[in-house]
Amino acid sequence: MNSPLSAIVVMGVAGCGKSCVGSAIAERSGGRLIEGDAFHPKANIDKMSAGIPLNDDDRAGWLIRLGQELQATIKAGERPILTCSALKRRYRDALRHAVPDLGFVFLELTPQEAERRVLARPGHFMPASLIDSQFAALEAPHGEPLTLTLDATLAIDTLSLQVDHWLKPSGEPALARTA
Repeated sequence: MNSPLSAIVVMGVAGCGKSCVGSAIAERSGGRLIEGDAFHPKANIDKMSAGIPLNDDDRAGWLIRLGQELQATIKAGERPILTCSALKRRYRDALRHAVPDLGFVFLELTPQEAERRVLARPGHFMPASLIDSQFAALEAPHGEPLTLTLDATLAIDTLSLQVDHWLKPSGEPALARTA
């Protein structure tokens, strides 16, 4: 790995494409995709499914668990690519506490586009009715260290290539697979 980052979080509101982009980055890099949603406790899933936004207390244990998963993945010699909304600075700081050299890729889009995308994905626990609460909670990471903001409406391949260029220190692919 050429980049000084030991892990990457692909972040943003519901519908921004975290899972698709994270998967493309993991595939390009040979990293291990960690779906943050898979670590939510049942109570959080039930709450969101009922159209009730999560609060800081709901997210606290989840963020600790994600930090532990990042640490375990790094310890196993893998580069984690975590998908996590990481809406607030304090949530990102909690993850940074677990992994100090953590990079964030912020997939930015409008509330209208987020709603359109969420309505188009059947079977997901996150209803479109929670989009407004996601944007209300969002503290965009503009100006934060080790953060790249991207237009989430671009093609997935384009986004993963932009991440690769961001991580590239000189002339070599930063996310090239290592043998």
